[in-house]
Amino acid sequence: MSPFALPKHLMVLAACMAISLPSMATVSPAPGDQQVAREVASRIRYGHYENIRYDAEWSKRAYARFLDLLDPQHLYLLSGDLKDFGLLESNYANVFADGQLERPFEFYNRFQQRVEARLQTLINWLQKDPHFDYTSHDRLSTDTDKQPWAITPQALDDIWRKRLKGAALSLRLTEPKLTDEQIAERLTKRYKEQLKHIRQTNHEDVLSLVLEAATSAIDPHTEYMSPSRSESFDIQMRLSLEGIGALLQADEEYVRVASLIPGGPAEKSGLLHPADRIIAVGNDDGSELTSVIGMRLDDVVNRIRGPKGSAVRLQIVPARAVDNTQTRIVTIPRDKVNLEDQAAHSKIIDVNRDGHVEHIGIITVPAFYIDFAAMQAGDTNYRSTTRDVRALIEELKAKQVNGIVLDLRNNGGGALQEANSMVGLFIDRGPTVQVRDARGRITLFADDQPGMAYTGPLAVLVDRMSASASEIFAGAIQDYGRGLILGGQTFGKGTVQTLVDIDHGGELRMTTAKFYRVSGESTQERGVTPDIFFPNLIDNKDIGESALPNVLPWDVVRPVHYTRYIYPSLQLDKLKQLHEQRVAHEADFLYLGKEADLLKQMRSEKSISLNLAQRKKELEAQKGEQLKLENERRQMLKLPVLKELNDDQALSDDSHDTPIDQAQLHEAAEILVDFATVTGLRAQ
Repeated sequence: MSPFALPKHLMVLAACMAISLPSMATVSPAPGDQQVAREVASRIRYGHYENIRYDAEWSKRAYARFLDLLDPQHLYLLSGDLKDFGLLESNYANVFADGQLERPFEFYNRFQQRVEARLQTLINWLQKDPHFDYTSHDRLSTDTDKQPWAITPQALDDIWRKRLKGAALSLRLTEPKLTDEQIAERLTKRYKEQLKHIRQTNHEDVLSLVLEAATSAIDPHTEYMSPSRSESFDIQMRLSLEGIGALLQADEEYVRVASLIPGGPAEKSGLLHPADRIIAVGNDDGSELTSVIGMRLDDVVNRIRGPKGSAVRLQIVPARAVDNTQTRIVTIPRDKVNLEDQAAHSKIIDVNRDGHVEHIGIITVPAFYIDFAAMQAGDTNYRSTTRDVRALIEELKAKQVNGIVLDLRNNGGGALQEANSMVGLFIDRGPTVQVRDARGRITLFADDQPGMAYTGPLAVLVDRMSASASEIFAGAIQDYGRGLILGGQTFGKGTVQTLVDIDHGGELRMTTAKFYRVSGESTQERGVTPDIFFPNLIDNKDIGESALPNVLPWDVVRPVHYTRYIYPSLQLDKLKQLHEQRVAHEADFLYLGKEADLLKQMRSEKSISLNLAQRKKELEAQKGEQLKLENERRQMLKLPVLKELNDDQALSDDSHDTPIDQAQLHEAAEILVDFATVTGLRAQ
């Protein structure tokens, strides 16, 4: 490719930074890219659930997404760059529908020059002086609100000096034995890796970015996947089933854990959680971790991949961390996730009430699964969620449980037919979910099998990670008045996607339908609202459908005819009163509520100190508060108190369940006993 002639703005950038910019090359559209853009636009126009119009309003939204994808924190581009390419704001429809790709490619080239120049500047700063002054009273903003676009590179220098010191301070805090020179060497290596990766950008990468801006301006689940991205998507799925069992997503310059596969190594370990950010990856051989900050998602996935039986080390910023200096290193084995690992399972919790014991069955459903291969092969004993849950119900009934709690926490969904048939275990025939397509046609799924596997007191426990099929099931149980919904607001994923091959290469994942409850309400965006809320450590502003850009809105269709069994809402005031009285003195639940309040308070701080002594003081204060809460919990439970918190282990009392799991499960059982008492409903 030919050398890139530096534009006026970049010449100013080079002069102001007093650096020698490397020779840069442009990325141009390849033959066929125009046809890909046109075909993707056409297929969305005529196949998407929404009636898409590539008008001025859509162009403005797509251009805003393009800027967000390029430079989400306004750290590289200058206001003059936006002025030079400002016509894209009104002409993005031409880029997409007509395949006019030249200007967005030119804009990307400008952005790449800004990034390369900035990274080279950071390297020069580190080489010139590897020492940092940790005694100043500077603070680094952690507020995600965007700053105004800078006019000159000098305007960004102060921000970047603070970011650089923040990165150095993070290493100083996590590895106190490192010298200044070693920290500078680590950071230099990080920025050189980022330079290397951005210089490997090709036309396919830029085309994907341009089209992602267009598709995500429509909804967050519609996306174009280039041939290599499609292959990476397949690798990502295999990684989830044959690697560590985690699905990853890009989050600005970080890679974030989107979800964990039930029964996978990561989920079993308890060391990795949704919304954790991965900042470095390495093998389990004692070698140095490689920073993946700023690295493409595909490359991070490739680094995490590895043979079954090996292990990967990940440096993460936990979801519960207040800032990026609070990191941990975890080791996750690589293994295959078997259907057996995802299977539903049960146990019994005893509730002491008025001098006697109530036995409550807990059925945990990690996913809605079905062994399609065995079913299609004619195996009459094929595994499925419904079959397994039915068998567990019979076992619990034989043990004369007084009620059943279905635990759907962290259940991200799965086979729609299984959600439909599992509802049928608890109702005697009737509709379960409505699916509306792009033409407005509604398909009604229903349970047509007479009889119920279980007629007694029922509760469904959900959280923010309960999505899709889980929401369909919980919504149906709530609409029928068949049981109580407890826990947190669910994810809100109420749309259906279809995978379409693109003639000129790649695939299009497109939203083509929407789920609606039998009551007519969508599960989209709002999810399912529990009858009784439990405290939540996940910030709904960070995780869930409503946290994504340009989500399709919640709406309603006509309700269908269905028969309510009872009306739990009539007893809710009494149940909430009993619940609140009980948890006011219950150790684990008190801990959960106070920990949620503490995290909310700590997250409200919008900056961190770059003074080493002050930062240590802040971190020690935070750990002190968390240790205090944990020891209050332990004292109430008559457990030994801790002298300090171990960041590498979940806080628990010699069990695999965390205090959060214990508190929610036991309180769900208590509420179900209350429910049976006030309604007179008995297990049969």
